[in-house]
Order: sequence, then structure tokens, then C-alpha cells
Amino acid sequence: MNARLNAFASPVAGKVVGHLLSAGKAVEDTTLPPVTQELVKIRASQINGCGGCLDMHTKEAAAAGETALRLNLIAAWRESTVFTDAERAALELTEQGTRIADAAGGVPDGVWANAAQHYDDEQLLALASLIALINTFNRLNVILQQPAGGYRVGQFA
Repeated sequence: MNARLNAFASPVAGKVVGHLLSAGKAVEDTTLPPVTQELVKIRASQINGCGGCLDMHTKEAAAAGETALRLNLIAAWRESTVFTDAERAALELTEQGTRIADAAGGVPDGVWANAAQHYDDEQLLALASLIALINTFNRLNVILQQPAGGYRVGQFA
């Protein structure tokens, strides 16, 4: 599979992605746990079918010490016992925020309230921002048909 365009050679894509990476850095620098951040990126990427982001974030999570068991169970987090209540709340918010078009009223108040039990206001804003950002990256990669499989840990650091 080849990408439709070489986004890495495009000045426009370089500017856009640079701004997105800056926004991502702002989220990374918050107190939202790094493990939670990777779980969110992986779950949204699973829902959106973004191979490039799944390739990147599963490898980054594994390199940071995430277990194969937890990585393999992210898609089935509801039925698994390996995630904390806070992680489960973040994953639920991720799913609702990613599938926003499927719910006429957007993210349900109960989902937000559950997340608010585990995260402070700054962490909630970081979480919402991260969900929006990873969905943006997913959509860009899926539209361009960015291939997966060749990512190396730290490649875009």
C-alpha cells in the first residue's frame, strides 16, 4: 500500500503537522498520566482504523513499558480487568468523543461526570484535547492512506 500523497515532502503538511505536534506537546506536558495518553491514542486509532497511528502508539507504549496483555485488551477494555477505573473512564470518554457523530447529543453527561471523578479540570481539558488531536491525526492518515508497519520508536521525536 502506498500513500496517496507524500505528506512528509509537503510544506503545507509540514506546517499543519507541526502545529498539531505542538498542541500534542502541550498535552504531554500536563499531569494526565502518560500511560493514559497512550491508551487514548490507541483506542481512538482502533475505532478510526488508522494503521499508522496504531503502529506508532502501540510501539511507543510497549517501549515505555506497557504490557502486551494490556495492549491486546484495549479494544475489549469493558470486558477486561487490567485497566484502572480512571483508565476505563478515559477510554469511555475517548470512544464517545471519537464516535461523536453517532450520538445526537454528543458526549453524554454521565460519561463526562465519570471522567471528572478521576481527573481534575486541567487533566480533563488535556484529555479532551488529546482525543481531538488523535482523531485529527487519524483522519489525516486514513484520508491519505498512510501505510503502517515501518514506524521506529522515537522516529518523530
